[in-house]
Amino acid sequence: MTSNGPEIFTATSAYSLAGVAAIAFIATTGAKVLLPKNARWQDSFTFIWLAFDALIHFSFEGSFLYLSTFGRTVNSSVGPFAELWKEYTRADARWGVSDPTVVSLEILTVLGAAPMCCYIIRQIVKNDPARHYWIIVLSTAELYGGWMTFCPEWLTGSPSLDTSNPLYLWVYLVFMNVIWVVIPLWLMWDSYGHIAGSLRRASQAVTKTKKN
Repeated sequence: MTSNGPEIFTATSAYSLAGVAAIAFIATTGAKVLLPKNARWQDSFTFIWLAFDALIHFSFEGSFLYLSTFGRTVNSSVGPFAELWKEYTRADARWGVSDPTVVSLEILTVLGAAPMCCYIIRQIVKNDPARHYWIIVLSTAELYGGWMTFCPEWLTGSPSLDTSNPLYLWVYLVFMNVIWVVIPLWLMWDSYGHIAGSLRRASQAVTKTKKN
């Protein structure tokens, strides 16, 4: 007996997830090549995340932006990236119709967040402590972008979201979005520790100088 229901895991699903895995591999390799062997694990992890983040923004989300501006939509487009995004639209239909809120956020993501990732990576390689300020700026923007992507949808009853199968719900909607919440929060916490610690040490040094 054959089923007429839609396939849950398709060839496009496999290619899309393989692409994400390949980007993660490139980011990890970049950290091994560009960072010293004695680098803190926190700095290595931050490098890998930012490289992964930048590549995702430039390639995947950059292609979405191209397919969703100047009268184009994902649903009316053809090609490998169009098929990749049509796969994601099975979970969130807004990405197929050039939803203005989503497109507006992606403009900021591709043109703002992605270059900032590259700038911070350069600071990590140079061991510039100023990176911690920009990490907090970037992480705040990522969290805001995630909130504005989903909050309007939740407030209207989530009419565009399809949670009917585990792939759409747990991989596309939950995992592929929650990592942009959990990791930026950790980055903010780590960088806050560096900034606050430096300011406290500077304050203590000034106090000791005055006493002497």
